Amino acid sequence: MNRFLIKTLLSAVVCVSLATEAIGSENTAVTKLSPKLKSLLNSEMQAIRGGMQSMFQAYISGQYQEVAKTARQIKQSYIIKRNITPEQRQELMSKLPKGFFETDQAFHKYAGMLAHVAEEQHQELIGFYLSKMTEACVSCHSRFATHKFPDFKQAKGAEHHH
Repeated sequence: MNRFLIKTLLSAVVCVSLATEAIGSENTAVTKLSPKLKSLLNSEMQAIRGGMQSMFQAYISGQYQEVAKTARQIKQSYIIKRNITPEQRQELMSKLPKGFFETDQAFHKYAGMLAHVAEEQHQELIGFYLSKMTEACVSCHSRFATHKFPDFKQAKGAEHHH
């Protein structure tokens, strides 16, 4: 289990270099959202961060039903789907690039897959889908949020090899 998890997390780090091809204007789109929408998005990201941390702790503790529960919550979105107004939804759709939504969709798909494999107690697949979700986070942050995560700007300029 530990080797698999270490390999998958290292793979996520390597993916940083592969996912930074489109920073530029995509990255500035998030900063152009209205303050209320940025706050809502930030609340969602904080909830996801907490969920990711709790799932990792539950996974390494063998608490697979807890992983499944949190993954289902993430799949359904913590805050955005419950609190976004139609106007804010339109703002998101008009101001954020297609790649943002593709990454977000993949992330939530992986959360659904994680919930399923955790319910079935497939230990290695739980690690796999946690890794896929981590990769999606890294990809999104390196493309769309270097204003919040400036180290990804530095990673873009560095030469990385697989």
